Amino acid sequence: MDFDFSEQEEALRKQVRGWLEANVPDELRGRSFTATRADREEVRRLRAWQKRMYEAGFVGLDWPPEFGGRGASVLEQIILYEEMARAESPQFVNRGALSMLGPTLMAHGAPAQQTRFLPGILTADELWCQGFSEPNAGSDLANLQTRAVLDGDHFVVNGQKVWTSMAHVADCCFALVRTNPGAPRHRGITFLLIDMTTPGITVRPLRQITGEAEFNEVFFDNVRVPVGNVVGRVDEGWGVAITTLAYERDLLTFIRHISLRSALGRLIALARRSGRASEPVVRQRIAALAIGEQCLRLNGYRSLTKILRGGAPGPEGSTAKLFWSHLDEEVAETASEILGPYSQLLEGAEWAPDEGQWAFYALLARASGIRAGTSEILRNILGERVLGLPKD
Repeated sequence: MDFDFSEQEEALRKQVRGWLEANVPDELRGRSFTATRADREEVRRLRAWQKRMYEAGFVGLDWPPEFGGRGASVLEQIILYEEMARAESPQFVNRGALSMLGPTLMAHGAPAQQTRFLPGILTADELWCQGFSEPNAGSDLANLQTRAVLDGDHFVVNGQKVWTSMAHVADCCFALVRTNPGAPRHRGITFLLIDMTTPGITVRPLRQITGEAEFNEVFFDNVRVPVGNVVGRVDEGWGVAITTLAYERDLLTFIRHISLRSALGRLIALARRSGRASEPVVRQRIAALAIGEQCLRLNGYRSLTKILRGGAPGPEGSTAKLFWSHLDEEVAETASEILGPYSQLLEGAEWAPDEGQWAFYALLARASGIRAGTSEILRNILGERVLGLPKD
């Protein structure tokens, strides 16, 4: 594996690094590992930041030029992610649409859909949420029951989605609905684009352990969606969804690394400020975390090298997610041990270290082994599909 970057890639890194150092707002810098998308005012600031990065040419970097991007390579996109982590920049607020819906529309969308929706994704003028999970269709997505019945030139949608991130602030939703209940489970599903201001949509925020309500329940009660908002073909949305989920897996591997590297940098600064950086046990814990972060980074490069050489994604995605979950929880636990009782003070408390970010992070990290695939499921995948162990 070649660890050297080309002159073009190094030039991009220098360009991105210089621009971020000069432009990341102070109120957003260093908050990427505890960034909230539940607060409307914070989302407004994040929208403005994404639009500013778009105007500088750094959003949709790997999108083809005909769709508003720069036609950069996957490796150049990752260089951008790495420099965002180094500069402690927040992530793109519309990242789900950028890295999942955008490529899906490029692959399966009609030209009119591409023209209508892609520009707003890049600028964050239209925020999107993902309407896939349902109360009985989380890990088993093909079990979804939200129905869409054709009525003239509209589909009438009824049902419920759950764990819908950002639905309370989203302008639009890309959703899976069942249009043919009599078909086999993976057929009869259609991929729809839904305007969240359409009558009949009710959004109910779900309070999390952090106190936030970024997740939501979304209810559809006779919601009319134009037939022209179908992506791909009616009843063939499962194949479209597979494209979306494939891009989601690639995205999460590197987005997680941004947040983890940022958190580790803040942890090192915390240990130094607290005067505990010289303690052997603290130094050993932080060193182990730094080594783990580098291993995660190199494993990502190994997976990327395989893809760039024409190979298909392998088990590295499951390995990376499982390892990231462990490291994320360890960073939070180490910070709590360094701070002692002060680790429980939330934002607004007089003596809260780093404005309460560590207390927030300790709670947020509890979900690391659950979201985007539980650690138990990932261990089963690796045991059965990689190591060839018998099923339970």
